[in-house]
Amino acid sequence: MNRKQKKVFVRIIAAALCTIALVLLPLGNGPLNLLFLIPYLIIGYDILLKAGKGILNRQIFDENFLMAVATVGAILLGEYTEGVAVMLFYQIGELFQSYAVGKSRRNISQLMDIRPDYANVEKEDGSFEKSDPDEVAIGTLILVGPGEKIPIDGVVEEGNSSLNTSALTGESLPREVKAGDEVISGCINLNGVLRIRTIKEFGESTVSKILDLVENASSRKSQSENFISRFARYYTPAVCYGAIALALLPPLGRMLFDLAPEWRVWVFRALTFLVISCPCALVISIPLSFFAGIGGAGNAGILIKGSNYLEALSKAGCVVFDKTGTMTQGVFEVIGIHTTGMEEDRLLEYAALAESYSSHPISRSLQSAYGKDLDKSRLSKVEEISGNGVAAFIDGRPVAAGNEKLMARQGIACETCAEAGTVVHMAVDGAYAGYILIADKLKPHAKEAIAALKKAGIRRLVMLTGDREEAAKQTAVELGISEAYSGLLPGDKVDKVEELLRKKGRKEQLIFVGDGINDAPVLSRADVGIAMGALGSDAAIEAADVVLMDDDPVKIAKAVRIARKCMRIVYENIYFAIGVKALCLILGAVGIANMWMAIFADVGVMVLAVLNAIRALSVKKL
Repeated sequence: MNRKQKKVFVRIIAAALCTIALVLLPLGNGPLNLLFLIPYLIIGYDILLKAGKGILNRQIFDENFLMAVATVGAILLGEYTEGVAVMLFYQIGELFQSYAVGKSRRNISQLMDIRPDYANVEKEDGSFEKSDPDEVAIGTLILVGPGEKIPIDGVVEEGNSSLNTSALTGESLPREVKAGDEVISGCINLNGVLRIRTIKEFGESTVSKILDLVENASSRKSQSENFISRFARYYTPAVCYGAIALALLPPLGRMLFDLAPEWRVWVFRALTFLVISCPCALVISIPLSFFAGIGGAGNAGILIKGSNYLEALSKAGCVVFDKTGTMTQGVFEVIGIHTTGMEEDRLLEYAALAESYSSHPISRSLQSAYGKDLDKSRLSKVEEISGNGVAAFIDGRPVAAGNEKLMARQGIACETCAEAGTVVHMAVDGAYAGYILIADKLKPHAKEAIAALKKAGIRRLVMLTGDREEAAKQTAVELGISEAYSGLLPGDKVDKVEELLRKKGRKEQLIFVGDGINDAPVLSRADVGIAMGALGSDAAIEAADVVLMDDDPVKIAKAVRIARKCMRIVYENIYFAIGVKALCLILGAVGIANMWMAIFADVGVMVLAVLNAIRALSVKKL
């Protein structure tokens, strides 16, 4: 407990002991009962002050006002024990709620521990000094020793080590890095010393973007949270007016029939009605459920940008996947070269040169297969045609490298390839020169991910790819996906998602899962966009609603299960709190429920709802 919670705990103990002592003393019905004001003020002075400030600020109808009116009224009617007990148990409930929220915040703050405190910056004389990460410029050389956090995204220039990425990915398996590898901020260096050249400013680094998203997640409220906010805004004034009516109308009605008005009985029932009606259980437990769900997901390496996306995830009925880099590793290898007269090495050289300015995985695979230094001075008039390929001049000769659409665009007939894989067709001097076959591999847990989504009851699984039909069909069969669309440009993927959105069920949500770089338009258009393999990807963090901090597709199903568990808890709390309060309000109005039942309807229901809400933190077994 923090200092404030400890003070409240001391006040609760003091007020409870004082109340017990007064109950045991033979005070009778005389003025000595005013001694109950001592424990009442010990435990309730802050509630009275808050209620008074609310009245002065014209924000009257809140739980502090309800508690103040109910307990002061009970004491004025001579029900000293009940008045003190209501305030005492209310403060016990508030303390418990504060502790539960604190626990949830501590869970979220574990993610905040990735924020680096300093950066060891190399000076001109070769020494290092600690600097604020915000002040480190791009291209600066920094030193990260064992046990230190990497403060800024960069490239390792010297050293070998293992990195603990668990704060970002939720996985404890270390990642090995060496000179030339790119590393991201927030990871912990486990053993060796690393000299890193920064490639981003701190404000643009991965750790800063993640922290900003987590800190702002609560601003995007779900429909359930908005409903509870509106409900409380109208509910609290309504029950206050209802309590006034309960205190006045029955006595006045009895007086019309020449009966004793029994003012004391009906006023006490109205006060009981006020205690029962306090909306704490709903107002506290619903946001806490979403807060805990987002925190639990964050610890599992699933970054959800707001509770509205958590709610949408729970309604997932259709999941659409990109293929390359999402369900496959995106690590391409050249597995075959077919020429029509040109030497294979020359064809591969031209392909590697033509694609040398592209960072696409296929381009990198061509350069890797060529394996020699490329003289880019031989290259001129490079034109990258989105969704088609590259056209350029090499040694003054026109060269085109791309798919069948590029060949058709150039008016060149190309051969067909029956083998599965990605085909890069080549044309030199306006004539077809052959093709290079490139293959990709499924991610280790891709099949398991599809099986998990089917088990979770996802009605429709679809794969979209810009790859050719043969490669798409083979990948779909291996994964167990029956619906796949191939040869799609980025714009075609948006059109296909639009079509799927029109066909989905009214209450279903469509999820698109992409690698977050070239799929940004589709990620934005889907009901929920999930970025796969997005560790360090700016485009993913910006465009997606949910970011998986590693590239494990199994976490798609886990995100859906977390969301469904969270929403189940939310609805349990709504139905339970409203149901118990409605029943107790009726019983209180007819005089069956006393002040002790009112305490349970308020504090008891709140404690049970909060206990239920913090279950959303536990996601390890999902």
